[in-house]
Amino acid sequence: MSEPLVLSAQVGAVRTLTLNRPKALNSFTADMHEALAQALSEAETDAQVRCLVLTGAGRAFCAGQDLADPAVAPNLAPGARPTDVGNVIERYYKPLVLRLRAMPVPVIAAVNGVCAGAGASLALGCDIVIAARSASFIQAFSKIGLVPDAGGTWLLPRLVGRANALALAMTGDKLTAEAAQQMGLIWKCVDDAAFADDVSATAARLAAMPVKALVATRAVIDASMQLGLADALSLEGEWQSRLSASRDYLEGVAAFMAKRPAHFSDR
Repeated sequence: MSEPLVLSAQVGAVRTLTLNRPKALNSFTADMHEALAQALSEAETDAQVRCLVLTGAGRAFCAGQDLADPAVAPNLAPGARPTDVGNVIERYYKPLVLRLRAMPVPVIAAVNGVCAGAGASLALGCDIVIAARSASFIQAFSKIGLVPDAGGTWLLPRLVGRANALALAMTGDKLTAEAAQQMGLIWKCVDDAAFADDVSATAARLAAMPVKALVATRAVIDASMQLGLADALSLEGEWQSRLSASRDYLEGVAAFMAKRPAHFSDR
């Protein structure tokens, strides 16, 4: 039997999903999209999952879309209708990106190697990006006559500003993990030898925190980017009203007052 296209492993409250097409640098096919969607559904509905880690097998995180996949391969037959790559965005990438943004737990992208094209957009759309020092980020779209997709046009200018976003997207130059951290594209770059331990420690730390509040933090920060100050303040108040009625708020305050570790349970 062939290897699963997405590997799933659970350690404590942390679920790790590994894109598993290492010979193809974990580039996406329709089948891998479907396997990842199924794995995300399982993580969403499993109450034992309190943090999700997304990574890749072998020497790549994800090289983006597999251009040999029939869904995107150009139709070279004379007079044939051109392949519509936009359909792939609507069918696979848009649901994937929106799903990651709405996961009920924090999501870490553990970028272990090459991270290119839609793979880069996928990583940058996660809540926290930790990259191995040997990893690299490439906006490869201009090299094949396309624009950044999978959320790239939305994410890049918000992360690094218009000037950097345009330069990265237009040149398609490779960006080292260290440079990506310095630019503010990712959270941090970690030496390869410490990478796995750092990801595990960060994921375990998030899983032990008030997950419901962390997910709300994502929602409020994303929404506030589109709001004026007054509306952002109102949105904060709305979320505080919801969260202050939760078990985690009661536990957090009780633990603080008693000077003991808190044990959070909401999801």
